[in-house]
Amino acid sequence: MIHTLSIDIETYSSADLAKAGTYRYAESEDFRVLLFGYSADHGPVHVVDLENGEIIPPDILEAIRNPSVVKWAFNASFERVCLSRHLGLPTGEYLDPSSWRCSMVWSAYLGLPMSLENVGSVLGLEHQKMKEGRLLIRRFCRPGRCGRCLPSDHPDEWALFKEYNRRDVETEMAIQDRLSPFPVPDSVWKEYADSEIINDRGVLVDLAMARKVIDIDRQSSADIASRLREITGLENPNSTMQMKAWLADNGLEVETLGRKEVAALAANVQEELREPLQLRLKLAKSSIRKYDAMLATACSDARARGMFQFYGSHTGRWAGRHVQLQNLPQNHMADLADARKRVMTMDYPALREQVADIPDLLSQLIRTTFIPPKETKFIVVDYSAIEARVVSWYAGEEWRLEVFRHDGDIYSETASRMFGVPVAKHGPNADLRQKGKRAELACGYGGSVGAMKAMGAVEMGIPEEELRGIVDAWRKANPAIVRFWWDVDRAAKTAIRNRKPVRLGSLVMSDERGILFIQLPSGRRLAYQKAAVGLNRFGGEGITHLGVDGTTRKWRTLETYGPKLVENIVQATSRDILAHAIGLMRDLRVVMHIHDEVIIEAPVSMQVDDVVQIMTTLPSWADGLPLSADGYECSFYMKD
Repeated sequence: MIHTLSIDIETYSSADLAKAGTYRYAESEDFRVLLFGYSADHGPVHVVDLENGEIIPPDILEAIRNPSVVKWAFNASFERVCLSRHLGLPTGEYLDPSSWRCSMVWSAYLGLPMSLENVGSVLGLEHQKMKEGRLLIRRFCRPGRCGRCLPSDHPDEWALFKEYNRRDVETEMAIQDRLSPFPVPDSVWKEYADSEIINDRGVLVDLAMARKVIDIDRQSSADIASRLREITGLENPNSTMQMKAWLADNGLEVETLGRKEVAALAANVQEELREPLQLRLKLAKSSIRKYDAMLATACSDARARGMFQFYGSHTGRWAGRHVQLQNLPQNHMADLADARKRVMTMDYPALREQVADIPDLLSQLIRTTFIPPKETKFIVVDYSAIEARVVSWYAGEEWRLEVFRHDGDIYSETASRMFGVPVAKHGPNADLRQKGKRAELACGYGGSVGAMKAMGAVEMGIPEEELRGIVDAWRKANPAIVRFWWDVDRAAKTAIRNRKPVRLGSLVMSDERGILFIQLPSGRRLAYQKAAVGLNRFGGEGITHLGVDGTTRKWRTLETYGPKLVENIVQATSRDILAHAIGLMRDLRVVMHIHDEVIIEAPVSMQVDDVVQIMTTLPSWADGLPLSADGYECSFYMKD
């Protein structure tokens, strides 16, 4: 009997995988599996050439369907979804993810890159992904200018393609072997299966609305561009180079035309430059492109699938894919239902007469394009200040824990302790609450004046010369958190130097084969590859490790220290609490989860409080954490 399968497939579809995502890609009428590479129980690798009439052996097909056989692949979601279509499962039905394991997730769990080629390179594997792969994929897996390229058109390249498929299976198995001393906990694989089920389920998209919005945006953009050309005389006012030159000719030298910088300029320049800058902002409203992503990703049942990348960040948090639900614009309109109705029922000229800023309207309506099916509703529940609660719990900052236990306003209480006077949101010294809020958002992980600026402190009216004092006041008001930063710093350095585990409360730091592990209360571990203690860029003692740079996406040496490690720990723990809640909701229809928020397709009879109760059920390892959540119901997705 087969116990494990390692699988890699090569496929063809006229759908653009990058834009459409795996689910829509596999749903294309011309989708087909070309090559099926596999190894049973780590034995020899076989390549089944489906394009030349070979068939997948019956015992292998049975193993794919058998939930007791563990299936391995790198980015296993692709193999699982594509093989679901190959086996003839209808839209909305997929192979059970509980018996699938993903070596890409395993790599991410250990702080390694999330591409097969890069992992093989970093690990120095003997069997690595063939460099010719990209050319072969372009040749056989996508339509060319003259249609599809068949194996018989290029037999030598097809033979090389089969070897490429074989090599990928070998590389994937080599990764398993290399990572085997550091297994992923079973609890994480259960979370992976929960995540894949949510991806399989998808979320319903109001396609008619998305199409209408795209049409309105096209007309609106043409109007804005025309007005901008009229004012500036530029051939292409959307060109950064042309716009910079025009502004310079009119007495305004700028280094960048980023959205934040243009918004600041528009609020402070002379009248004759204000309108073109405001128009430039409207023309650059990139969030409108999310409607295009919805249409590209939605399957034949109008559900957008595959929106979440499990373990998409070093802390284990999910990353957004395709529509990028993690960075949806906020909605601030008083009556979203009326706004949706106007967009759906009015033509563009009539809408233009009623709405001063059409790009802003369309941006605020993005969330509302996700809708529940008929006879259901959305229930949306999110945690209240979860990171602030978790860091207070770890550090034992008792006054903050008391505020959270009694559902107090942390921003007011923080300001009160910072400035030594009573502060209330709508009462005495309310103006100080905003300073407390900015400090709370900026300073929890060692942030200083720069972090305050990044959080918009200056824009909201706090003088720059006050920022240093506000940072110092926050730290003085939160001595246990400040102490926790440096306790973590010392514990991590001690573990690296002595190669022995160091316990710090409910955390355990250890260095195993050059990997710094931080074990969380959940049992999950954060990994820092090739960790070392040395001089940092400021000339002081710091921790270095290898990792993927968040900006360049390249593998390189990174620096970290106590407050940054605390940020990782707190965000990872907050993620574990959310994952625990999602696990408790397996019998509910979770369709989205965004940051610390869960969205459920619920029957009309379900109550918000029922979901809140599940969300606030503490895992056994989080005893004493004052968890709180709030929720609401809606007939389309929105922020309450």
